Formats: sequence, C-alpha cells, structure tokens
Amino acid sequence: MRPALPLLLLALALPAPASAAEADAKEVARNSNCKPGKVEVVRHTTGSNGETVYKITCTDRKEAEILVRCWQRTCLLLR
Repeated sequence: MRPALPLLLLALALPAPASAAEADAKEVARNSNCKPGKVEVVRHTTGSNGETVYKITCTDRKEAEILVRCWQRTCLLLR
C-alpha cells in the first residue's frame, strides 16, 4: 500500500484538466461579446506557474478571433 501514496500526491499536484480551463475560456469569450466556436491551444506551459493560451473563433462575427489566457481557474482576455 505504500507505493500508492506517491501516486496520490502526484495526482494532487497535477494541474486541472484542460477541459475545465477551456470552459472558463469560453465563458470569458461570451462575456466579451464573442459566441465561441472553434477553440485552439496556442501555448501551454506546465509547472507551478503553468498557463494555457487559447485562440477562440467567434461564430457571430466574421473572421473574428480572440486570445484568452488561463492559469489555474482564472482566465482573462488578451485581445
């Protein structure tokens, strides 16, 4: 039973799943008057200061895209 403890600690140290951050990024898009369509990961870094930058295509505006930066469960609009 001892070997399971390090695995449990590793699982707790891993960042939240990308899908959770993606949902938060879509919410930022909606709040920025952008109906989210296609979502792409532009940059992803891991570690204690890990972050993900998403490029979200707005379906309600022709050829409009925004960038959203997420770290932990906090996301903000870049452009």
